[in-house]
Amino acid sequence: MRRAGPASGARAGIVLAHGRGGSSEDILGLLAHAGLTDVAAIAPDAPGQSWWPTSFLAPAAALEPYAARGVAALLDAVAVLEAEGIPRSAIWLGGFSQGAGLALETFARRGEGLAGVFGFSGGLLGTGDAEGPTDAALYGHGPKRFDYPGRRDGARVWVSVHERDPHIPLARVQETVAVLKAMGAEVSHKVYPGPGHTVMHEDIATFRQFLGG
Repeated sequence: MRRAGPASGARAGIVLAHGRGGSSEDILGLLAHAGLTDVAAIAPDAPGQSWWPTSFLAPAAALEPYAARGVAALLDAVAVLEAEGIPRSAIWLGGFSQGAGLALETFARRGEGLAGVFGFSGGLLGTGDAEGPTDAALYGHGPKRFDYPGRRDGARVWVSVHERDPHIPLARVQETVAVLKAMGAEVSHKVYPGPGHTVMHEDIATFRQFLGG
């Protein structure tokens, strides 16, 4: 687990999750790119640089033990920021790729009272498998259930993806947006044209805008 930003007196906090093959150091670089010097950030490291060993679209049985462990890691980091005096309402979650999925999933499962979440090239994992055939729009995977408890009224969400992301199907991002809106969050989303799987300039600008208060 790494830290960035002020050790005390931070205006806001954020817990960031790196992508597959990435690191806490990599994802903390978002703060420097956005020029957010007064935000306290914590980034856990996934075991073996991967939060789960397969696609986030895989059946729930293959994902759930890893997803639960990842959610717990992000919540532990939220608790650290709260213990340091940052109110829960000023703490965000965020991540890229696999880390975006983890951040969004943590927010949906246990994000009551948080300020919001940034999902750069990611989507929800879901709470279980749903009935139905595999779907080309989900890259050959089956549908999921999204049975999350509680409301997220007033929280702000940013979700982005390229229209032909090789890892994140647009259909799952659209489901993610619909689910979080139904939970009461204020969701903004961006679909970038063409292929790609990266954090874009507009992502950084929105990161700066939302966290800049």
